[in-house]
Amino acid sequence: MEEKRMSEQNPYEILEVAENASFEDIQTARDRIIQMHPEDEKCRQTVEAAYDSVLMDRLRKRQEGKIKVPEGIRFAERLAEKKPPKLSMPQLNSSSNWVQQSLDQPDLQEVTIVGACYTALAGFALFSQSVDTLAFLLALGVGFSLYWLNRKEQKLGRAFLLTVAALAVGALVGSALLQTGLQTDPVKPESILSCVMFVMLWLVDSFLR
Repeated sequence: MEEKRMSEQNPYEILEVAENASFEDIQTARDRIIQMHPEDEKCRQTVEAAYDSVLMDRLRKRQEGKIKVPEGIRFAERLAEKKPPKLSMPQLNSSSNWVQQSLDQPDLQEVTIVGACYTALAGFALFSQSVDTLAFLLALGVGFSLYWLNRKEQKLGRAFLLTVAALAVGALVGSALLQTGLQTDPVKPESILSCVMFVMLWLVDSFLR
């Protein structure tokens, strides 16, 4: 009897809304009735049919100029025209922010200046026969590295850490190179080690900040 009674009602009565109800009220009424009968499939179909009928009635009235319908409303005849939303893949950064912030893009003049300084220090180191002289040259290299890195970001602590890291990596690379049995005569192994450390300082000072 309930289904028969609903079928005899007009769409507005099924949705329990007035004919001048807003679209929001119509949609709310449809959802409310369906939620009240969650397991009643026939009721849901009846309510959906009534909802589509109301929308078709509103469309007809809009075409006749009797009402104004928002563009975003869903009309039954437009369902087939709906296109699936386009999916866009999220853009992934090629490198993390901290890497991008650490890298520097020096011009040729800066690279040349830094390279000339460390080349001069490496040249003196190659011909040095004194450990004290090598220590002095490394101290000059450290001082220059601290100055050059600090002038980029005005962060002395960061400049110090990068300089220490360059020395450590240079020492490891130089030690590994000497352990391969590289013939260094007449150059002292300590001089070769110093030169490798100067190369690492040059790379860090030129391309990091």
